[in-house]
Amino acid sequence: MNLRPGRRRNPPDLNLTPLIDVVFLLLIFFMVSTTFSREAELTIELPEAEGEQAVVERDVVEIVIDTSGQFYINGQQVVSTHVEVVRRALREAGQALNDPRIVISADRNTPHQAVVTAMDAARQLGYVNLTFATRTGNE
Repeated sequence: MNLRPGRRRNPPDLNLTPLIDVVFLLLIFFMVSTTFSREAELTIELPEAEGEQAVVERDVVEIVIDTSGQFYINGQQVVSTHVEVVRRALREAGQALNDPRIVISADRNTPHQAVVTAMDAARQLGYVNLTFATRTGNE
């Protein structure tokens, strides 16, 4: 029931200036919080867990890491787990080879830090051709 018939209602006025500020702040927030792609320094080939067995190549340096994190490079035990010692042993094992393939064989219960140490030592020496050894479910 309209008691004032002679008076017209004005449409509501919408001010867009504060909305533009809010959109601008949201844009800045999403730009700052977005993660950008990171390029890795190493190219790593992860073999399939199923399939045929790979052909063994001549220029291979094998790093075996047991459950306690102890390193064995080409069957020789490394005296320490520090990256400098692993790097020195890896350099000696691969110095006669031309761009060897590094095969890392780690036990499933190996500490993650040990695998990262092996990868870091290989990267410091300039080896970028890394492979992780796996086994199929039949073995």
